[in-house]
Amino acid sequence: MFVPAIPLHRRVVMSAGLCLALLVVASLAIGVEEISLSSTARSVPLADLLSISRLPRTLAAVLCGAGLAVAGQILQTLTRNRFVEPSTAGTAQSAALGILIVTLFLPAAGLGMKALVASICALAGTALFLSTAHRLPPEQPHLVPLFGMVYGGVVGAAVTYVAWQNDLLQYLDIWTNGEFSGVLRGRYELLFVAVVIVAVAMLIAERLTIMALGEAQATSLGIDYRRMTQIGLVLVSVMSALSVVVVGLIPFVGLVVPNLVSRLSGDNLRGTLPLTALGGAILVLASDIAGRIIRFPYEIPVGTVMGVIGPAVFLWFVLQERRDA
Repeated sequence: MFVPAIPLHRRVVMSAGLCLALLVVASLAIGVEEISLSSTARSVPLADLLSISRLPRTLAAVLCGAGLAVAGQILQTLTRNRFVEPSTAGTAQSAALGILIVTLFLPAAGLGMKALVASICALAGTALFLSTAHRLPPEQPHLVPLFGMVYGGVVGAAVTYVAWQNDLLQYLDIWTNGEFSGVLRGRYELLFVAVVIVAVAMLIAERLTIMALGEAQATSLGIDYRRMTQIGLVLVSVMSALSVVVVGLIPFVGLVVPNLVSRLSGDNLRGTLPLTALGGAILVLASDIAGRIIRFPYEIPVGTVMGVIGPAVFLWFVLQERRDA
């Protein structure tokens, strides 16, 4: 009996889903407090351990990774450049600036207010980056990420100076180095907005794919380029702000995952966005697990782990681009 072969893209998605499921189980099992079925072998009830700490941490990593990867894909589409993502375009640094402003003027504000102000600052910072990036010569694509790094560095330096002047450097370190050890039930639920962001991105995926052709081509094909750019900016800014507010800055997720997915499945976002979201969740959750294991029972922040992985993969992409050229 003839059994039709499963298309490569579907096999990749199924494999990614299975990998993510295994990582979720591993994340729930790994920690300083051992999981045991015996009530006398543990000091914390199993249900409380999972529901208060392990499950929120795992869900936060999955949601953050999926959202940041999709946000990176959207930003690359808007800039028409594969080497940019929220942490290298000043978006995350602008979000940190927003949190700093709230901390200075509304110190008693909750996560919702911090997320709102951070989103507004991230939106303004990303819009400024995008307007400048479009003026750079398109025949030199590497200028865009270089400008983004300089721009993000300037914003980050300003944030550091203000934090130093107001004795907030310890708080700043939390915002700029993402880690999940402080994620507990009641402190991560804002990240479920990432589900909405990914869903909206999938709904507009075909229009985003057309936008990658450029403003003139997209407009001639009936796309409202300005409106779609505004929607994309909002999605990127809100996701970056939520990540910084809840867990801190996690770099390079939106750079590594979209490029790997593009090499595997092409550039049609309607088909690749689900895989991009899965890839982001896998990368962040795997990095968090690695950070827990390497120096067990101590932890290495996931931002530090990604800070090692990201630049190496970024250089590989640059070298591959030059070789292909």
